Amino acid sequence: MLQRDASSTISKIRTKRILAAVFPPLPYATNPTPAATPVLGSNDSAGEAWTFPIEPEPENLATRQIRWDRAWHTATAFLSLPPETLTAAHADQGAEALRSKWIKSYTPEILNDVAYVISPQSRGRQLRGISPDDDLLEWYLEQVQTHHVRFVRPGVLQSMKTGSNSDALLEALKLLQFAQAIYLHPLNNHLLPLLQSRGKYELARFSTRLHGLVANSLDSTLLAKHLSGVIKTGGSIVLGLQDDNAEGEEENVMDGVQISSLSIDEARHKVLMVMRSLHDVGLGGARAQRVFSEVMNDLLDDHVKSAYAGQWESPSTVIERLRDWVENQFARFTVEVLACLREENSSHGRQTTDVSLADVERWQEMGINRLGALRTNELFNVIVDWEDGSKGAIEDLKHYVTATAARTHLTTSFSSVVSHRLLQPGAATIEILQVYISIIRAFAVLDPKGVLLDRIARPIRRYLRDRDDTVKIIVGGLLADAEVDEASATDVLVELATELNKITDIQAENDDDELDWDDMSWVPDPIDAGPEYKKSKTSDVVGTLISLFDTKDVFVREFQNLMGERLLRKEFEFEKEIRVLELLKLRFGEGALQACEVMLRDVLDSRRVDTSIRNDQKLHLDSQSNPAPEFHSKILSRLFWPALNSETFSIPPEMAALQSRYSSGFETLKQTRKLTWLPALGQVSVKLDLADREVAEEVQTWQASVIYAFQDPPNPDRPSSPSSPATRTVQQLTDALSMDESLVRTALTFWVGKLVLAESAPSTYTVLETLSSSALNPSGTTAQAAVAAAAAADASGASAAVRSEEDVAMEKMGVFWQFIVGMLTNQGPMPLQRIIMMLKFAVPGGFPFGNEELKEFLKRMVMEGKVEVVSGGNYKIVHGVGGGA
Repeated sequence: MLQRDASSTISKIRTKRILAAVFPPLPYATNPTPAATPVLGSNDSAGEAWTFPIEPEPENLATRQIRWDRAWHTATAFLSLPPETLTAAHADQGAEALRSKWIKSYTPEILNDVAYVISPQSRGRQLRGISPDDDLLEWYLEQVQTHHVRFVRPGVLQSMKTGSNSDALLEALKLLQFAQAIYLHPLNNHLLPLLQSRGKYELARFSTRLHGLVANSLDSTLLAKHLSGVIKTGGSIVLGLQDDNAEGEEENVMDGVQISSLSIDEARHKVLMVMRSLHDVGLGGARAQRVFSEVMNDLLDDHVKSAYAGQWESPSTVIERLRDWVENQFARFTVEVLACLREENSSHGRQTTDVSLADVERWQEMGINRLGALRTNELFNVIVDWEDGSKGAIEDLKHYVTATAARTHLTTSFSSVVSHRLLQPGAATIEILQVYISIIRAFAVLDPKGVLLDRIARPIRRYLRDRDDTVKIIVGGLLADAEVDEASATDVLVELATELNKITDIQAENDDDELDWDDMSWVPDPIDAGPEYKKSKTSDVVGTLISLFDTKDVFVREFQNLMGERLLRKEFEFEKEIRVLELLKLRFGEGALQACEVMLRDVLDSRRVDTSIRNDQKLHLDSQSNPAPEFHSKILSRLFWPALNSETFSIPPEMAALQSRYSSGFETLKQTRKLTWLPALGQVSVKLDLADREVAEEVQTWQASVIYAFQDPPNPDRPSSPSSPATRTVQQLTDALSMDESLVRTALTFWVGKLVLAESAPSTYTVLETLSSSALNPSGTTAQAAVAAAAAADASGASAAVRSEEDVAMEKMGVFWQFIVGMLTNQGPMPLQRIIMMLKFAVPGGFPFGNEELKEFLKRMVMEGKVEVVSGGNYKIVHGVGGGA
């Protein structure tokens, strides 16, 4: 019978628990268990407090259930949390508010009941140990979870949403710490001492679940935002970024975060206090460490950009300063913060946040990589300012390009910048060459093996080869005088002349690809060299620019043309030309420059021949014995000089007489040879005696002939009055001098610019014997006309002594113009390829030109209005055009 009653009672208890699990009672409702089960005739009232000591454990099962329920009710009533919202105001009240309102008194009766429910040695715990629903710690944790979600979390979120970064986060952390103190007080002081080992395992389990509750109940994005702002603000001050970013600024804002005026110690203390509080409430885990890492990464970037951008002085101390900053400031601050997050772990021997020397070295390498990225972005400006002292930036880059990935990034990024900013149609060729020379010098310091320069230079070299004036500018730079031409550096590549002066020992380059077996300093190609990599033995600027073109013929031909112009225009001082010629002979060989050597010998020998002829013909007499002008000549070997300007015109009679005497003297000296005069190549020193001034100029022969024509009247029968200035028309000058009209107009424009002539009427010019005040005034009409004429004369240019290849080709192409006119007239419009095909059949001996030459010739004919381009790219002869190109 007793066994059946016990089974029935246990069944009822289980049923009650199942219903309670599905329909739980109100968490904060207190329904005290009666002191004893009411029976008939009992006078005990329900709900009366237990006022006498605990009796020995009864053997009756129903009695034990009543005893357990009474003890469970007492313990849960003591551990229950008041249903009141916690706010920052509660947290500000401190320990007094905690004791007065939230900590309940702990009487011996409560102690007995709590011990009966929780203590492993109690009879009640032993009897109820089989049921997890009777775990008081689990029940308390559920109460804490519910209380935190309903009464703590809203206040924390409200604080984080309404305040600034630092104030909001500190207020939220203070509230969380206050709630955690409330939760842990009964646990640490009353429950855990009753367990084995004072409940260390249970405390750890409770703390882990409580911290997980706190971490998962908050907005991680909002928390990360506030934490990032606090670390960035304080870290900027501690690491000295405030001075780097706020120099010369009234407001101090970095990345949208307002930097306060805290001292370094205050900022450090504030950041460490926040991190310590995060760790205490369970928010200092992986999320906080990730936010801290991201902010420190940004601060490292900010420091490198703000402290070292634009500091290119040499020798560079940036690397040493950066390493020192990382070790003594960045690493120290990081260690202090991580120490706040590992205080608890250190007691268990886990050192997951320890910082070793290897970590510091890795951070230093990270800083050097950030500096390398900065220098890579600045590299183009560094190259442009190379002459102004930017070598220090290249020294910094040498520490960065030690890895293959870094070298690839540098070459790819820099090539993109060069293509975007330099290799553009709007950039002048001389500017591109100047930057290329700086690139060669800079990369020789950065990578002496030349691998990086080989990658960078390929697109630049291809672009320069496509420019028509590249060779001319390079040759002009080699022949320039670095000191004299420095003022006109925008037109002359004086860097080449300076570089050429530095070269004292140049060996001829080996044109073949075979190895030099006698070279004892040979080393293999670098491991990251490309398949077309070839390190030049003389990796100087001059050699690199000369090797721009596939063959040396292009360079030698342009050098011959430009050298011919200089030899014809200069007197008998050619030290510069001789030195450049000797250096180029070492590079190209004597055979390639034989014509240039003959040209130089002609000019040098002309001095001796000229002296002999002048003595023989008595041309050396002074002006009192012979009033004729002083006359010199340069005798050239026709076969070795490039095509010269052979344009002829009438020269003054005095000069013609001197030419005749000089020719006779030469034929006497060289009986088997004869002179052919080229008047367009001469130079004349002119002195004009005007009414109120003298004008002395160094001009060309055709300019002197035009101004000389103004001293004789055009019609001998009607001479001009001595009092009236000489006047000539363009047509009169053209007929009198047998000179091309365009050349006459160019000469007249030149003298107008010198205020010697004035255009009195259209195509009519008059000598300015006297200059009025209006002519001398810069704002006057005459002065302005002179300035405009001078500009026009400069724009039209002087008559070139050596004819360009284009002019020579166009002259030769003019021979075939009649064939082209006949084909286009008889057969109608034709494409370029068909014109070439028919010329090869029609012209005796074949057509010696290619597509590009004929295309350029037809383009010129289009500009002159003789040919037009119709649909489909066909060329059509303009109506009424005949021969005569």
